[in-house]
Amino acid sequence: MLNFFKGYKYIGIFLAVISVIIVIIIYNVLNVYQPLPIYQPTMVNSELVDSTLHYQKKYHKISDFKLVNQNGDTITQDAYKDKIYVADFFFTTCQTICPIMTDNMTQLQEKLKDDNQVMLLSHSVTPEIDSVPQLKKYALKKGVIDSKWNLVTGDKKQIYELARKSYLAVKTDGDGGPFDMIHTENFMLIDKKKQIRGFYDGTNQEDMERLLNDIKTLEKEYE
Repeated sequence: MLNFFKGYKYIGIFLAVISVIIVIIIYNVLNVYQPLPIYQPTMVNSELVDSTLHYQKKYHKISDFKLVNQNGDTITQDAYKDKIYVADFFFTTCQTICPIMTDNMTQLQEKLKDDNQVMLLSHSVTPEIDSVPQLKKYALKKGVIDSKWNLVTGDKKQIYELARKSYLAVKTDGDGGPFDMIHTENFMLIDKKKQIRGFYDGTNQEDMERLLNDIKTLEKEYE
């Protein structure tokens, strides 16, 4: 009886090896590259979207803008041409979620500082407070690399419309006026075609890891 089983020993080993190879092949076939979604207004919480866009299902892109950064330089879409970037909304005097968001953006800056494809962009939701000198002071405190990360201020209406109509990122404040904003913890991943490719909780470390992984995935589109 033992001799009978010994005769099949090598056949069993061969079949086991073949099985492992087949499993690996199936895994690699199923684990194909999956592009990131392209977010449209209908895919986002309606509280974060201007009412004029609630039914838009395609062709959404970040609108052109003209703002001023921490160095007093004019920043437009040209500064982000052919770049992937991460955007958020904040204000320098915020004592709640902003410090966490800024610290996480600083960590992103550190991890991506040698990646020339990726930049960062933070919009102030209180431009009347966040003057250029105020932004510069904040930038120095947080270790902002000027060539990598722009903190921008400017016309409040323009920033409001960017937040609500482009980035789909902030809520309105019904008590404060037509262009008041309640910024959220959202970070947005923007591709080289000015399309939104992801939303992330800027206060959550797991989401920050997901963002880094999604940036790598997005970069594969341009290889």
